[in-house]
Amino acid sequence: MKRMFGRLTGLFLLVIVTGAVSAQKGKKPVIIGYVGGYDGNIVKTEAIAAKKLSHINYAFVDIKDNRAWLHNEKTDTLNFRKLNELKKINPDLKILISIGGWTWSKNFSDAMLSDTSTAAFAQSAVDIVAAHNLDGVDIDWEYPGMKGDNNKFRPEDRTGYTNMFKELRERLDVLGKRTGKKYLVTTAIGGSREFLQHTQLEIAQNYLDYINLMSYDFDGTYDNMAAHHSNLYTPSNMPYIYSVDVCVKNMMLVGVKPEKIVVGLPFYGKGRVVKSVENNGLYQIPVRPAYGGGYSYMKDSLVNRKGFVRYWDKESEMPYLFNKERKTVLFYDDEESVRLKCDYIKKHKLGGAMFWEYFSDPKLYLLNTLVKEFGY
Repeated sequence: MKRMFGRLTGLFLLVIVTGAVSAQKGKKPVIIGYVGGYDGNIVKTEAIAAKKLSHINYAFVDIKDNRAWLHNEKTDTLNFRKLNELKKINPDLKILISIGGWTWSKNFSDAMLSDTSTAAFAQSAVDIVAAHNLDGVDIDWEYPGMKGDNNKFRPEDRTGYTNMFKELRERLDVLGKRTGKKYLVTTAIGGSREFLQHTQLEIAQNYLDYINLMSYDFDGTYDNMAAHHSNLYTPSNMPYIYSVDVCVKNMMLVGVKPEKIVVGLPFYGKGRVVKSVENNGLYQIPVRPAYGGGYSYMKDSLVNRKGFVRYWDKESEMPYLFNKERKTVLFYDDEESVRLKCDYIKKHKLGGAMFWEYFSDPKLYLLNTLVKEFGY
């Protein structure tokens, strides 16, 4: 009898474990789209393909008097209602407020300076989530301990950043006990080594569901050359160049769990006018910025059109366009580079992909690639 019970228990446990493994294997990488409402616009939610997303991060909520603040309350409130209606199409869709961004990160440091102010900030953010029946809070502090867009910053930001997530997690859990919902805490982070040095991401991750790596705009690091802004890999002879791979590995080195890392994709291109046509403009000395635009526009109007020729950089695994006559080089992601990034995400068992910004690719060229690669 004892033996038989042991056998049955073992079989029962095997079924449970097998089921758990299957469920884990069946979990799809997340697809997080940032949707902008920061300029007071009414979001065209009818144009959002809700079934192709797991999360929408509404950008942005501002900070005022150490509190999360709806800078455009009238349109923000309307947008929350419209975004929530997308759950009729996709009941699993999560809607989060994203606080901060490049322009509205100026007051983070003050808000996190004391335990009292941090608690007040966290509660104000949770109150917005509760009032509008949303699913969590995303923090886009650009950047703790660094100047960013001429922001106030201080050494205390390092611990203030961690304490902010702790307060948010605890207060959202309290709300969850009341509503029966599981609320999310996520963040968007800079890809630089300096960001990791000015934060305690290895501790902060304990309170976070996902860490959205802004693995784009790398070009801002290089004033002396025209380089990719979202390359997957770093060229072997240029180890100082940032890439998705470098940023992900640096995060893992400080102890961030792979399943929490979400790779950021730009749905827009950036460019430079350069001095030389050598190497088809790649890594040449820049003269001035050049407009790239959203990917739908670039694909339909510029790729192998209007004097722009598409080239492929094998080392970086990225495309770029060059107009020899205008000496203009444009850097961007296309379907091929996004597929390769999806392969990278799956290979390293990362959390998934996020992108900025939804309406930069209205024809869904890149989103459809994510959907296909992640099995949505």
